[in-house]
Amino acid sequence: MIKVSGGAVGRIDRSCPAYDALLDAHSRLAKKDTTLWGKQAQAEAAIRLNWVDLPDNSRELMPTLDALAAKHRDKTVFILCGMGGSSLGPEVIATTHEKDLFILDSTNPFHVQKALANDLAKTLVIISSKSGTTIETMSHRSIFEAAFRNKSLEPTSHMVFVTDPGSPLDHQVRKDGFSVVNADPHVGGRFSVLSAFGLVPASLIGVDVSVLLDDANDAKRSFLLDPHLVCDIAFLLAYESEQYVAFNDTGSGMPGLSDWIEQLIAESTGKNQVGRLPIVVKDFKEVHGGNCFNVAFSGHADLVVEAGLSAQFILWEWVTSLLCFALKVDPFNQPNVTEAKDATSALLSQWNGSKPLFTADHVEASVEIFGKGASIKDALNLLIASVPPDGYIAVMAYLDRFDDADLVELQSILSEKADRPVTFGWGPRFLHSTGQFHKGGQQNGVFLQITGDHQVGIKIPGVEFDLSTLIAAQALGDANALTKRNYPLLRLNVKSRKTGIAEIIAAAKSL
Repeated sequence: MIKVSGGAVGRIDRSCPAYDALLDAHSRLAKKDTTLWGKQAQAEAAIRLNWVDLPDNSRELMPTLDALAAKHRDKTVFILCGMGGSSLGPEVIATTHEKDLFILDSTNPFHVQKALANDLAKTLVIISSKSGTTIETMSHRSIFEAAFRNKSLEPTSHMVFVTDPGSPLDHQVRKDGFSVVNADPHVGGRFSVLSAFGLVPASLIGVDVSVLLDDANDAKRSFLLDPHLVCDIAFLLAYESEQYVAFNDTGSGMPGLSDWIEQLIAESTGKNQVGRLPIVVKDFKEVHGGNCFNVAFSGHADLVVEAGLSAQFILWEWVTSLLCFALKVDPFNQPNVTEAKDATSALLSQWNGSKPLFTADHVEASVEIFGKGASIKDALNLLIASVPPDGYIAVMAYLDRFDDADLVELQSILSEKADRPVTFGWGPRFLHSTGQFHKGGQQNGVFLQITGDHQVGIKIPGVEFDLSTLIAAQALGDANALTKRNYPLLRLNVKSRKTGIAEIIAAAKSL
């Protein structure tokens, strides 16, 4: 059952032409009309719309999933290596059902080291990549294959692959005797949670996939019978909200749902200098400025959408597609994600496998300052002063989202001090999410990168660079893409993570 409520519901005008257009778009989407988003998007839409049918069609995977779960019933540790849609969906499925699933969506050496510290004899690693070429995931694959062999374990008994049929990865691992589950190639990554990318890890950790699909199917039937369920939400996001939409899943029983929606909306809408920028928070009081539209999944907000998890999945995919129709953008491409990948590759090639030494503009205690400002406080003040009246700050932390979680406090502190919305993303995972919006959405962002030195080095078999070099290239490659657009950018590098983070937070509080 889907229930839509909230303070903004009374502002929905079902009699206006814009709402009529959404109703028509909804009907066309149900028929998988590839012309819905215009001629420029039609070719992409023609190979990306099968997500509409996943609540039904994914049942074909059930025998494969059952056999895979039986084969690996002796495993007690499950690690998922994937980026963006390959990891965010499985993560919220696991947390909602209180199952253990280690999500490895980082190239930070400390984060990868945690995954490697598990009992590998009892570990199953799921490698998920639609393209089969994602640099982070392919690096994880090489590292784990070597780690299993170093423990005299056969990698084919401890690794499962999910990828599109015919991808480079598909060809390689089948030839090497690994278990492979192919996903529907006509489903885009961020719309793939009800495909093999979401269901393989769900099944392996003990979630009843048939129930997930039943609930998604019921939800789809309900809004096909009553289009207002999805059109009301799309109308509010398109015409009653502005650039900023805050999402809060606290108290919903679905921790991480906001992060999944963040990627779906930011990467789908953030193009052509239009879009909706999700601000993920634990409390709406943490967001200041920006006339933010608030969305929750329980309690009180401008919009409250109550439904089960897989119902939320199909609902928000549908709503996002309608929102893109209203904003006149292609929901299925992500041109600036590719740009960031290319910038990373260019630096790795330029560096010849070894990260160069960088000289900071200023140093204060444990923090190196790359940018304007002789102190952390001065640098942050200057960054805040550069925020446009309608703009936002993006904090991008290329650190360990477990051990360095204290840094998240910086989001609410800076929002209060700047009186502007502030996003927080862990690098490099945000590059597959809000990273598209940063470069393709409204051109009013200012950017704070936080990087760190690494005392551990993890070699990536088969390439000349290690993880510390890779994550540095990802951070600085993205910085190059942002500065090319003349966006204000400050980089703070912590020489000592714990001390440096404390110093940055203290400086922010003193502003």
